[in-house]
Order: sequence, then C-alpha cells, then structure tokens
Amino acid sequence: MDRPEIPLPQLHAFVVLAEKLHFGHAAARLGIAQPPLSQQIRRLEDRVGHALFTRAPGRVALTPAGNELLPAARRALTDLADGLAAARAVGSGRAGSLRIGFAASLALTVLPGLLRTFRDRSPDAHLDIREMTTAPQIAALHDKTIDIGLLREPPSDETGLYFRTVLSEPFVAVLPSTHPLAGKRTVQLAQLAESPFVLLPRAVGPTLYDQIVGLCTTAGFTPRIVQHAVEWQTVCALVETGLGVSLAPAGIRRIRLRGVAFRRIEPGTARTRVAVAWREDDHNPLVTRLLATIGQDHPPDESR
Repeated sequence: MDRPEIPLPQLHAFVVLAEKLHFGHAAARLGIAQPPLSQQIRRLEDRVGHALFTRAPGRVALTPAGNELLPAARRALTDLADGLAAARAVGSGRAGSLRIGFAASLALTVLPGLLRTFRDRSPDAHLDIREMTTAPQIAALHDKTIDIGLLREPPSDETGLYFRTVLSEPFVAVLPSTHPLAGKRTVQLAQLAESPFVLLPRAVGPTLYDQIVGLCTTAGFTPRIVQHAVEWQTVCALVETGLGVSLAPAGIRRIRLRGVAFRRIEPGTARTRVAVAWREDDHNPLVTRLLATIGQDHPPDESR
C-alpha cells in the first residue's frame, strides 16, 4: 500500500495550529486567513483518514490521532529546515568537503598559510589533506579522488585541468656540511660535476626532474645519480649522510638538518613553479572558495 504524500504547507499548518490551539491565532502566525487554514487542516485530515482536532465553540484540542502525528510532523519540519540550511552552506562554500593533494615540501611554505586563511573563511568545511608528489596528484585529479592539487612544475600538455602559479622560487645546491663547497656562499653549478647526486625519481615529477637535469647539462655535465628518494626531506637526509649532493627548490631550506648546507647556485636565473591545480568541470563551491583564498578565483584560458 502506497503511503500518502503530505504537502509541507499542510504539515506546517497542522504544527502551528497544534501549538496555538486557536484558528485565529494560528492563521495570524502563518500569515493567512482562517478559511485557507481550515482548508489545509481538512485536506490533511482527509489524507490521514481521521480527525486531528476536536472543534468546539471557543475551544480546539488535538485528538489522539493528532497527538500521535505531532512529534513526527515536528521532526519532519526540523529535518527539512536542517537540510535546507546544510544545502545552503554547501552551496555557498561555507561547508562541505574538500580533498587536497600537496607536495611534501609545501608543508613548509605554501600550505600552512593557505589552510589557515581558508579555515578562517570556511570553518565548517571538512578538509582531507593528502601528501602526494606531482604525478600522483595529476592522476588523482583526473580520477576525481582529490579536488585540488598543490604541486611543483605542472605539465604543459595536460588537458582537462587548470594550473595557476602561486609561487616561483630559485634552485639551491644541497650539500653535506663536510663538502668542500659547503663553506662558500655561492656555488658554481659546474663545480658539482664530479659529485654524485641524490634526486627525486623522474616518475614522480617529470618536469621538475628534467629541469634539474637540464640545468646540469647547460653547465656542461650530466649528473651522476646514485640514489633516488621520493620526498625532499629524504633527499636532504641522504645528502646529510654524505651519499651525494642535490639541486632543489629554495623552499626546502626550511628543512633543518645540522649536517646539510644550502647554497645559492650560479647561474641562478632558473626558477621552479609551485602551482594550484583543479579540474575544468569541477563545480564544488569549496574549490572556488579556496582559489579565492589565494586571490585566484577565475581560471585563465591561457593556462589550460
């Protein structure tokens, strides 16, 4: 047997009349005349199949059927009000869920300030923060398992995604503190030609990897890579052991290791980009709100 659907205006009229127990007062509360209120109640009683109120001159009271319906009617109206409020909060970007992938080294630079500002603006939003290198972030954006990526050196030929630069920084040499060049303020890149290198594997950040190798090639040598490490923190730890040297974005100087020296390189014109990435077809209001947090709330056509 199908359950009868009850229009919300009838349910609302019933609850107000149950609270006021006076047709005139209930009609005034609802902002309608008494005849339309009486019609709403009659229609509801027809749907229920029983009288909900007893009516006597100067006196209105709930019947047993009305008493039984009242708690459920109140819950239904409360649930609807809560649902509408939640929908408005999500639709406006004040609440909801946002999944963010980020490169580990950005936890020391871009990420903290961005998240603080975003949480101030959207305190009810749930953030799912995932540490990921560049290539996995790109894949996760396409797979829709993250909504926003914060990555280094985005690819130039990626379709379906937008990228926008949020930070540009130079490279530094990462040296064991015992390295002969660690005592200098600036290192000529060609001076690292005989040193073994520790680098990220190309698979996790192809553009950045190629850029670093390209810097060495321009300086006249091909780096002899003796060890790969997925995160810059690990790269620095391996450099500290004396395993090799590295070239890295300047932001990793915030990784404090006693046995590691960070030195400017010459030539120092090359820079690496940190970008925010998102899907073209993403309609999550929290994506727009996060982009607005970094002052970039409209995707530029030229960065596709």
